[in-house]
Amino acid sequence: MTTIQNGPTATPTGPVEVVLIRHGETAWSLSGQHTGNTDIPLTPRGEEAARGLAPLLAGSPFSLVLSSPLQRARRTCELAGLAAQACLEPDLVEWNYGAYEGLTSTEIERDRPGWMVFRDGCPDGESPAQVGERVDRVIGRLRQEGGRVALVAHGHLLRVFVARWIGLTPSHGAHFLLDTATLTVLSDYRGLPAVKCWNAPLAPVP
Repeated sequence: MTTIQNGPTATPTGPVEVVLIRHGETAWSLSGQHTGNTDIPLTPRGEEAARGLAPLLAGSPFSLVLSSPLQRARRTCELAGLAAQACLEPDLVEWNYGAYEGLTSTEIERDRPGWMVFRDGCPDGESPAQVGERVDRVIGRLRQEGGRVALVAHGHLLRVFVARWIGLTPSHGAHFLLDTATLTVLSDYRGLPAVKCWNAPLAPVP
């Protein structure tokens, strides 16, 4: 995998279909701990689920594959059979949770009742707007290049991605639940950004 730089935002040159792949299970995704830049591996079950993605993706060629640089995404990308084509994209790293890294929502809410990352962001970390800016850079490049693209990344980041894809604010990512090792397909409907498939478990890609 190599690291590539962001391209400029532009109108699409052709149809765009984006397959979003959330990485497999980690110990912290299982415990509910917020995992931003902490670079932890997949669990054995997470690796098994990632391998299960490979036959579903093998028959559908991609013009571009982008992965978060964090090892849980890179390993998922590898086990899903996409590593040979993949480029590392820093804008796809998970939300920077700052002071809340490693904490569960229950632990955070002891000091901040009603806290929600999609609305409130994180002290010493990122705001929803900052995550949205990163997502927008990726969307801009995909719209410019066109084609069929796979992105391997993280739960909260991908929830912001779908919100921005359909023109909602980053905070609307709260409305899209996303499990580990699932597939999501984004496309267009008569010129409008659309969601074709969301949070699909191990089943054929539409």
